[in-house]
Amino acid sequence: ELGWISKVYVNRPAVERHAEQIKKWKTVKGNWQAAWLLKAVTCIDLTTLSGDDTPSNVQRLCFKAKRPIREDLLKALDMHDKGITVGAVCVYPARVSDAVNTLKAAGCNIPVASVAAGFPSGQTPLETKLTEIKLAVEYGAREIDIVISRSLVLTGQWESLYEEIRLCRAACGEAHMKTILATGELGSLANVYKASMIAMMAGSDFIKTSTGKEVENATFPVGIVMMRAIKEYYWQTGYKVGFKPAGGIRTAKEAITWLMLVKEELGVEWLTPELFRLGASSLLGDIEQQIFYHVTGSYALQHELAMA
Repeated sequence: ELGWISKVYVNRPAVERHAEQIKKWKTVKGNWQAAWLLKAVTCIDLTTLSGDDTPSNVQRLCFKAKRPIREDLLKALDMHDKGITVGAVCVYPARVSDAVNTLKAAGCNIPVASVAAGFPSGQTPLETKLTEIKLAVEYGAREIDIVISRSLVLTGQWESLYEEIRLCRAACGEAHMKTILATGELGSLANVYKASMIAMMAGSDFIKTSTGKEVENATFPVGIVMMRAIKEYYWQTGYKVGFKPAGGIRTAKEAITWLMLVKEELGVEWLTPELFRLGASSLLGDIEQQIFYHVTGSYALQHELAMA
């Protein structure tokens, strides 16, 4: 429905002013902070996307995904029996089987997500992208994080972008599809809004800011624009599409700020793993450190917290 996006205008100064105000928000303290941090944990896609990934470090990641916070800390908060795990484990297609087998052996139902479709550049032929998606699903991935061809956005080929994402959606089958827009490479906030709309029209279950490999990753201006697009799409169609900021989110304070922004822009119903995820590889370590401090009054030594 190109009529939705043909006249899009984004007031960039207003968006940036709002983003600056967000940075000044006062964070919550005490038990409220601990509660928000545990909510953030349940929405993390615990990720390893390195060229030197091996079965052993993927296994370690999976065990951390099942027990993201030390048991004694959860008991101190009376949250040890609430089944707190991360939202998903995210790996390359070649490591999906390792993650699926490890989680199954651990008696855990955490979904495995796989990046695909020419991640991170998107500069591969469409046939190759579709084959990669199908293989990842075949290996056991229940969520697929595809990446769009940025050139289609930069040259205004919206019908071609729609068709590419639609074919990727079909290749995913029963798996959920998160569409990475790589917003730092789209040229303008208007393009971010348009690409968000096209991705949702083509059947995306989530729209995601970044691969984590770009120079600019998840930022508040981009988050605001994408969430406004999600809200507009929901008003027009009744379908709720999820949102995932990814890349550069490393501290507990940043995680809480993103949660608060989602609550402000989209509402409490979006604050679930089904509609909100945080893409991160090092964030969980800082969250567990802050929870340790909340419970004990001091910061943990490096060896006292298991590696994520």
